[in-house]
Amino acid sequence: MRILVTGASGFVGSLLVPRLIADGHSVRTLGREPSRVTKALAGTNAAEGEVEILSGDVLMGTGLDRALADVEVAYYLIHSMESAPSAASFADRERIAAQNFAAAASRTGVRRIVYLGGLLPRWSEQNGTPGSGEGVGASRHLSSRIEVEEILLGAVEDSIALRASIVIGARSRSFRLLVRLVERLPVLTLPAWRRFRTQPIDSRDIIAMLAVSALVTLEERALEVAGPDILTYGEMLTRIAEVMLVSRPALGFGVNLTPVAARVAAAIAGEDPALVLPLMEGLRGDLLAQGSDAAALLDVRLHSFESAVEHALGEWERTEPLSAR
Repeated sequence: MRILVTGASGFVGSLLVPRLIADGHSVRTLGREPSRVTKALAGTNAAEGEVEILSGDVLMGTGLDRALADVEVAYYLIHSMESAPSAASFADRERIAAQNFAAAASRTGVRRIVYLGGLLPRWSEQNGTPGSGEGVGASRHLSSRIEVEEILLGAVEDSIALRASIVIGARSRSFRLLVRLVERLPVLTLPAWRRFRTQPIDSRDIIAMLAVSALVTLEERALEVAGPDILTYGEMLTRIAEVMLVSRPALGFGVNLTPVAARVAAAIAGEDPALVLPLMEGLRGDLLAQGSDAAALLDVRLHSFESAVEHALGEWERTEPLSAR
């Protein structure tokens, strides 16, 4: 099968391309800077001419028809929350890029688009807010992901969206933020969002689900995917510390102070505040998968949270030491 992967220089895309090639597919990638794609795929089975790397820009709409020509399945793995030279907000940029890609996919006869988006927050009695589990107001970046999903699924009838919470992997910036906080904070001072629950998923599992999504026949067009463990964000940090064999006492606050907390966390982790702030803004309730058992539907056996963290830290330490280990 001829497949296009956008976002191949990113964390998920760089793992998916080698998997698709191993599964026997013919893979093409699209990126603004082909050199970044080449670097991200170095050392994999895609490094020796087994993948076609094309230059293009979904935001500008350039190179799309060429990239999508003769493609049966196209993966849309583009999502940026960071600042850009353009005056447009990231939500505006995401909308325009999705519209450009959707129009080109429809125009060139792509059979399916596979999109990786995010879970939406829900209140629950356990996190201290009365409610029946219905969706609550989503943050800017989660709302943007839903809008992109609607654009893509509306353009190509047989398309599929997977919605996930935090992905545990060596290059996952959300996971790396948590690890850096554990590594560099002698006391884990956590805002009120520490009590919200989520279902982190191993990068190996999300890659397997994405790979299967190229071929599977489903009645549902959007699947909420998750790992087997339901954890609060506070519990995640504690368990990461345990796997890293460090002791970190925790101190909780009753308020979020998101703008301040995001900037402090970014400074501690050496991350871009423009990335951390939207992530923390999304912590307004539980991020739990609803509906059908996606792992069963996609025939993927899930790894535990501890296994995911061990694997991710092992991959991380192949190229960069962790002082806390």
